[in-house]
Amino acid sequence: MPETPLSSTTPPGASTPSNNNSRFAAQNASAEDVLKEQTVGLVHLSDFRKRRAEALDRVSRDVTPGTGSGASTPDGREAATAPVAFKKRKKTMKKGGLSFGDDEEEQESTQKKGDSSNPDSRAATADDSESATETTLKKRRGLRPNSSLTTAPKALTKSALLRDAARKDALRQEYLQLQEAVRSTEFCLPFVFFDGKDAPGGVCRMKKGDQIWLFLDRARKMAATAKGGARKDWARIGVDDLMLVRGELVIPHHYDFHHFILNRSVGYNNTPLFPYSPDPTPSTPQHLLPQPDTPTSATPEPTTIGISSGLTTAADRRAAAQTASTVEVPADDELEGFNDSPNLTKVVDRRWYERNKHIYPASMWEEFDEKKDYAADVRKDGLGNAFFFSR
Repeated sequence: MPETPLSSTTPPGASTPSNNNSRFAAQNASAEDVLKEQTVGLVHLSDFRKRRAEALDRVSRDVTPGTGSGASTPDGREAATAPVAFKKRKKTMKKGGLSFGDDEEEQESTQKKGDSSNPDSRAATADDSESATETTLKKRRGLRPNSSLTTAPKALTKSALLRDAARKDALRQEYLQLQEAVRSTEFCLPFVFFDGKDAPGGVCRMKKGDQIWLFLDRARKMAATAKGGARKDWARIGVDDLMLVRGELVIPHHYDFHHFILNRSVGYNNTPLFPYSPDPTPSTPQHLLPQPDTPTSATPEPTTIGISSGLTTAADRRAAAQTASTVEVPADDELEGFNDSPNLTKVVDRRWYERNKHIYPASMWEEFDEKKDYAADVRKDGLGNAFFFSR
């Protein structure tokens, strides 16, 4: 048997040649080595972070599952790239709020992030996007109007808007005509003359649209022409020198009775100043009331023209006078306020008030203020002490 040359045999215990152990050597550098090579001489922190992200991305593409390098498996097959798992963000629902497409937008943003970082994540999120789309479609269908309802909302067309505007204008004209008829309604206002004590005055027949100064002028004339001649000097007194005291409030001259009646103004102790009806009464002129049978497109009556536009002609005034002459005038006992106590309404000489305003009851009087709530006000004296009978 020929001897084997020593050069062809491998002595026991000898080291293995380096060319036979090439598969155990690392084929790819680690992330730390790559980072060391690429970050030499960097100055800014942002450049370092950018290079570190690139190194980690490069190494993650080369790493195979189960090994620390990108080398092939012992059987010679290439290892598959390990998919990067993305943690699904938990949805948070707002309490007491409505969702209109928030879930869909959140799902789309999550999907876009996954697609930009890992292309293999598209297949993993396909089912979730389909289910989210179905849920969103169900929510959108629930917001649609119910077609089974009998009354559908009207379309806001130009003709519908014009009809609504015409209807509103007709109602406004009817309300103005109704209030003008109320202003023409007569009522009785009993009063007394006051100069420290109550003196008999009389009853003035007024209209609800008349102003306070007109009532004072009529009261002055009644005092000047009264029997006995006790107040004949009032014939030389002007209206500005007189005051109307209703309860404990001095009513200014420029107000009219309709203002207090329509607003239901009250004084102290929640007492109405003029407790008359703001609606038409049997004493209201019927020819001034709106006629329900008259169509809106028809030509209005002459009195209606004067009320709505504020302009009247001579023919309109003659027609209104003829109509008013044929209307039966109600008696005083059929009017509102005929049975009221005359002590509630006092006609006072302003000069007497200036001399005695520090004496009771003139010290309790005050001028009416429209912005003040007298029903909830607590009466106080000059020293700030509340009256025990103020509530």
